[in-house]
Amino acid sequence: MTARHTFALALAAAAFAPSFAFASDDAPAKPTAHAAPADNLGQARAQIAARQWGPALDELRRVNDTGSADWNNLMGFVLRKGKTPDLAGSEKYYDAALRIDPHHRNTLEYSGELCLMKGDLAKAQARLAALTSECGASCEQTGELKAAIDRYKAAGNKYVSTSW
Repeated sequence: MTARHTFALALAAAAFAPSFAFASDDAPAKPTAHAAPADNLGQARAQIAARQWGPALDELRRVNDTGSADWNNLMGFVLRKGKTPDLAGSEKYYDAALRIDPHHRNTLEYSGELCLMKGDLAKAQARLAALTSECGASCEQTGELKAAIDRYKAAGNKYVSTSW
């Protein structure tokens, strides 16, 4: 089974298991330590899975669970992935998620990708080091961020987006 097929299955499962958060741009969801209640973020996750950034942002704002690392992570993700990325806003929410849960693997990965978008390789590498310390070199989030850093370097220190 390819990563894309696995991802599609994970997206379908997300509607029934909303304690999952998106693990990477191309990979299936992984459970997080501080997942929000099932009815809290499920609709936003479904909209994110469908790449409906505006409705996802509206839903996240409606939920307004500012004390949740998952909620802040998803806010950062949606703001980063939108048609017109809001990098400063995305960073604000990723930073909030990491204040709540400094070990939030998805946020460490995604904020590392944000650093690359902003041209901050050193900070992206620091996020990679934190992920490696948190979950090892074989951790999915570690692999995804390492691959993003490798693409960045291969492109002459320019961010290269994935297809997701």
